[in-house]
Amino acid sequence: MKKIIVLNLCLMMGLFAHSQNDYRKANEAEGIKVGETVENFKAQGLEGTFELKKALNNGPVVLVFYRGHWCPVCNQHLSELEKDLKKIQDAGAQLIAISPEKPEKLQLTQEKTKASYTLLYDKDYKIADLFDVKFRPNAVTRTTYNTVLNADLKNAHSDDSQQLPIPATYIIDTNGKVVWRQFDPDYKNRSKVEDIVNNIPKS
Repeated sequence: MKKIIVLNLCLMMGLFAHSQNDYRKANEAEGIKVGETVENFKAQGLEGTFELKKALNNGPVVLVFYRGHWCPVCNQHLSELEKDLKKIQDAGAQLIAISPEKPEKLQLTQEKTKASYTLLYDKDYKIADLFDVKFRPNAVTRTTYNTVLNADLKNAHSDDSQQLPIPATYIIDTNGKVVWRQFDPDYKNRSKVEDIVNNIPKS
C-alpha cells in the first residue's frame, strides 16, 4: 500500500514538473523573423474588431506587443509612441499595440498613456503565439508583478497561466510580410520611433 502511495506521489510530482516545463522562458522565445509572412488574425479592441488583412489594405502596420497597464516601461514606451504618432502616420503606417489583458485593462492603458491608436486584446495568447513571442516569467518575478505592480495576471488574462509577450515591435508591409522588427527578451529595451519611421516601407 505504501509503495502504491509513493508511486502515485511520484507520478503526480512528475506531471507537475512536466507542466511547469511546458512554459518557455523569455530567452527561449525567438519571434518570427524579417521576411516571414504573417497569417491574418482578428482581435477585439476598444473600438471593435481589428483584422490585419483589412488594415493592410490601408498601408503598412506597426504592431507593438506590450505586457500590460501595470508595466511602467510599457506605459512610457506607449506614451512615447503616442507623442510621435504623427511621424508614423505621415510615413504611411498604422500603429497597433497588443497585450493579453482583457478590454477593461486596455481602458486603463489608454488612460495612462493617452494612446489614440488601436489597443487590442490578445485573447488566449493567439497572436503572441502567431508571432512566437510568448513566455512565462519565473515564480519570483510573477509574484513581484502581482504584489508590487498589481498586475493581477491570473485574472487580467483569458487564463491563469500568467504568460506574457516579449515586448517586441514588428513592421508588416501591405503583402503581410515582416520587413523590420525590434525583438529583445530584455523588457527594458524597446523600439525607437526614429527606427520605426526609417523602416516603414515607402508606398
